[in-house]
This record gives sequence, structure tokens and C-alpha cells, in this order.
Amino acid sequence: MTIGIEHLTSRAAAAPHLPPPAGLTLTPGAGHVLLRWQPVDGAVGYLVHRAPAGAAREALRPVDHLGGDVLAIPDTWYVDTTGEPGVRYDYAVASVRSVTDHGEPGVLVTGGPAEPDGAVPRVELIVDTTADGPPLPRPWEPMIGSERLSQLLCTDTSGGRVIGTELEAALRRMHDEIGVRTVRAHAILHDDLGVYREIDGEPVHDFTRVDEVYDRILATGLRPCVELGFMPRDLASDPDRTVFEYGAIVSPPRDWGRWSDLITALVRHLMDRYGKQEVLGWDFEVWNEANLGVFWSGTRETWMRLYDVTAAAVKAADPRLAVGGPSSAAAGWVDELLEHTARSGAPVDFVTTHTYGNAPVDLRPTLRRHGSSARVLWTEWGVTPSHFHPVNDTVSSATFLLHGMRSAAGRVDALSYWVASDHFEELGRPPRLLHGGFGLITVGGIAKARYHALSLLSRLGGTQLSVTARGDGADGLVQAWASRHDDGSLVVLLWNHTLDQGKAEGDAALARRARLRLDGVGADATATLTRLDAEHGDVTTLARHLGVGNWPTEEQWERLRAADRLTAEPAALEHAGGAAHLTFELPQPSAVLVEVSP
Repeated sequence: MTIGIEHLTSRAAAAPHLPPPAGLTLTPGAGHVLLRWQPVDGAVGYLVHRAPAGAAREALRPVDHLGGDVLAIPDTWYVDTTGEPGVRYDYAVASVRSVTDHGEPGVLVTGGPAEPDGAVPRVELIVDTTADGPPLPRPWEPMIGSERLSQLLCTDTSGGRVIGTELEAALRRMHDEIGVRTVRAHAILHDDLGVYREIDGEPVHDFTRVDEVYDRILATGLRPCVELGFMPRDLASDPDRTVFEYGAIVSPPRDWGRWSDLITALVRHLMDRYGKQEVLGWDFEVWNEANLGVFWSGTRETWMRLYDVTAAAVKAADPRLAVGGPSSAAAGWVDELLEHTARSGAPVDFVTTHTYGNAPVDLRPTLRRHGSSARVLWTEWGVTPSHFHPVNDTVSSATFLLHGMRSAAGRVDALSYWVASDHFEELGRPPRLLHGGFGLITVGGIAKARYHALSLLSRLGGTQLSVTARGDGADGLVQAWASRHDDGSLVVLLWNHTLDQGKAEGDAALARRARLRLDGVGADATATLTRLDAEHGDVTTLARHLGVGNWPTEEQWERLRAADRLTAEPAALEHAGGAAHLTFELPQPSAVLVEVSP
């Protein structure tokens, strides 16, 4: 979790100069403008700039959609809803070489959002349901984030609910209902699991409690992604440097040899206990967000040494094991790690980093520049880096999740949402049911809108179908993901979304009426429609209607469970010209899943 902004900013060698993108266009719409441009080879993303129309170029500033983290976007389009309707602006776009380095903005285009005229704009989306298509990527399945796994053993209560029991249930639900395969968490080496101590000056390893938590994880059907951190007290060079309520120690080791021995001993123990073939399928990640001073008290160079020593220690157990990093905040230190390991010879089997409030940038150009074939794992991702932030409990955060997964599909190996459960206490335990927690599932086990978004994604078919869209907001404000199952049934997921967190509670000017045309669907087909919006699947709205205080009464708990599942409604298809048609409302924010049986 990103809880600081103090970046340790020494940089790798300069990335190559990139020109600004060509072909910038602006399409005004009700409540927004849609910008599009051509891709630039080597860019990991693009930074959209804006100034009042006619101002000097020096007035251009990056558009801030209030995500609280990286503003660069990976796609070649951007919806800006932060402008005032009827006001004109100059826009320009710069190419981003690395997360800390971008070029100059290019040519200007001028325009602004149209003022609403009282009518709800229409968007038409057309799917050729019989066309061939590629396999549909599923970046949500490889991994989910969690509170430190020692909490599985916790018998304390939060909101009257047993922490360990509910955390385990949430993780099991991620596996059983969403299809998630691994879980990544902090602090497997923290002293609450007792892995390391020194007696009479000699190191003693004890993995008993690590076994207890990994036994429980494997029983849920998940595998762990093993984040190797934080530092055991008896091994820390500065044990007073800590983070989080539970006092995770963030200093380098005082004895590098003993750190290496601990890592190798842990990995060999895991292979002995769970089987070599099982553990060969696990990933071993070095530390967490060392590019923030709050998570690493040493220098960047010291952390690079930590990476080299740790990677070698993992490979000493078995050279086939996968190890990677830098597990950085805000997509930092990826260039630096790859540049360093090219010199040191340390292996990087996968690259890991984090971002919030935006779709993740595209790291493939960075890997190509360094000649790396590493997998790309975003081991933390979410709508905001701030715990206790109201946006975490909104439907807008659900459409954010849909937008990010669709953007990342096909260019990442994992996009891991942070985290599964509101039983999370890095900055303190939950003070009330709806407190802006990171979790997809509340204390008490109620699905939030973001969990429902993952559930809708999990119902997409295996074959991706192309969608042609037109109208005010098409292919920008309104997005769609169409698919076909092997049995010929169809699933189309549509959502209305803006990255602008100033619109997290919704904006009537951004509402749209969607008209879905399904070419090739016969007259005998039947359809259902599943809604996710303020009145469907939103525990926040229901809690407000019920008058829930800090924690629900038993009667309110029962009523809240009504929001735990989305309900599919029969939908009447209109048939004409060899196609089926369906019209429905798409408020902002909202999502609709259309399922059609032939």
C-alpha cells in the first residue's frame, strides 16, 4: 500500500527521447471531451495537459483526475470530465518514457464539454456475435492482495466479527467465485510469525507459524505470492525504523549472510513441506515499495544489494524458482532494477510494481529496452492509495476496476486488486462498517460494488468479440467488453465511467442511454440484464437507507445481505434485420451485464 510520497529519486540512465503523439483530436460531448491520438513507439504512457483556451503554452498543466498517484495513462485516448461545460480549453499530450520522465506536450487542440440540453445522449454498440475472436484475457484471475497473513490466526473481533475467520472466508470467496489463483500479502518475516531470533548470538529459524498460515491459504485453493519482508528484529540494523500499526521493521539487515541464510532456509522448508513441484509454481517477491522512505530506511543502492542477495538466496534453494521485484510504489525503480541487474547478473523472472487511481502504464517498452523477457505483475492496484477514503466504498470505484482491467488486458500477467477484505489494519482496525477501507468485501462479509465488478468480469466468456460504438460518449465514457462462451451464449459487459474522482458520486450530465445491437442473434434467443449501480449491489446506498450507524444491528446485517448478490432480470429483446436489440439506461457511474442464450 502506498502511504507516503517521499520517493528516493536517484535515476537510472536516461531513456530515449520520445516525440509527442501525432494525430491528436478532440470530440466534445455532454459533460466531457474525448481526446484521441496515435501511439508512440517506446512510450509506457501519455500525459494529458490542459490550459484555458488561448493561454500561453507555459500555462499547460497535467490534467489531475484526483487519483492521488501516477497521472500518466497507458491508452491512446482520455475522457476529461474535469472541465466546466461551455468553457473551452487547450489540450496537448506528452509521451511518457518512464514514470519519472516525459517529453514535451505536442500540438494543441481546443474545445470543451458541451452543456447539457436536458436530453439523455444515446450510445449505440454493435456486436457481430458470430465473428471469430481471440481468447479473452483475464488479468484479475492470477492474484489478489490481502492483509498480512498472520491475521488468519487472529481470534480478535472487529465489528463483532472474528478477524481470522472472516479474512479466510473472503480469500476463499475470491478463489471460488472469481477464480483468483494466488494471494499476495506483506510481512511473512515479521516477528508476529516468529521466523527468526538469536540465542546466545546464534540464529534460530522457526517456520511453524508460517506453516499455519500457508496451510490455511492452500486450503482455500489459493497459492501464496511470497513477499520477502519485513526485517526480523534480531536481524535488523535499525529495529526502531518501523511502519504500520503492527510495527513492521523497514531497515536493512545488520548481517547480510544471516539474511541470505534465512531466505534460503525458508524456501527450502517450504519445498520440503509442500512439495517441490508445488512451490516451483510460487513467485518470490523482494520487499515492498523500497522507493518510498517510509518502507525502506536504506539507500537505493543498499536495496539493490538486498535484491541481489535475496534473489541468489532463493535460487540457492532451486534455480528454477521465480524471483522478482522491485515491488515499487508508483511504477518506480523498474528501469533502475533492470539496469542494475544487467550489471550484477541477478535474475529478474518477473517485474512487480504498484499504482493507484489510474490504469497501470504499459511496461512492455521498458522491458524491451532492457532486453528483458520478465513477466509483468502489478502486485498492488486500486482506486486510491489512501486508506479510509470514501471513494473506496462507491460504485465509481467498481467502474474504475472495470476500466483498469479492460485497459490492462493482454499487456500484463497479473493485475492484483489491493485488497480482498476490509479486515485490514495497517493504519488501524476498521472503526465502522463503511469507513473507506481497501477491501472488496466488508467486515461482516458483504460484497462491495468493487467485488461485484469482479464478479461481472468473471462471467465473461472465453472468446473476445469486437464492439463498434457510436454516439456521444462512445468508446470513452461508455466502454464495453463483449464475449462468447463455448456453448454459443453471449456476455456483454458495459459501463459508464470517468477517472475523475470529483464525479465519484455521479453526474447526471454524464448519464447515457445505451442501445445494444447483437448481429446474428435469432428470434428464439432469451436475455437477462444484471445491473450494478446505486440501487443495485451498492451496500453504501442500502446502509444509508437503513440508517446504519458505526456498525449494523443484527436486523440490519440481515437486510444488508440483500446487497451481497446481484440479481439478473429478464430482458426483452427486440428483433429486426437479423439482429437482436436491447435498450437500457447507463447512469454515471454504473455497469450492466447482458447475457444472451441462443
